[in-house]
Amino acid sequence: MQRIALRTRLKADAVEEYEKVHAVIPEDLDAALREGGVHVWRIWRDGLDLFHYVEVEDYARLQEFLRDNPADQAWQARINLLLDADFDPAAGGLHMVWELP
Repeated sequence: MQRIALRTRLKADAVEEYEKVHAVIPEDLDAALREGGVHVWRIWRDGLDLFHYVEVEDYARLQEFLRDNPADQAWQARINLLLDADFDPAAGGLHMVWELP
């Protein structure tokens, strides 16, 4: 099991819409994420910054699995309109510096 932290940023005028869109995740996207090996996906927001915590069997395999998935393509098309396109999140996730054992 991998634990991945990701970071994205919202457009300044997109906070309300982003939270509205996430109030209900489409069933086909939920199913695709679970089929792709996701056990947990949590998102926190601090202003415009979004921090994602993902527990997944294999993150690289998940990305490959979702690449041509119609549910994810539809979701990305919708969500990407709300994200700051100039902000480039790390493809492999955030680097963990410390953890309380």
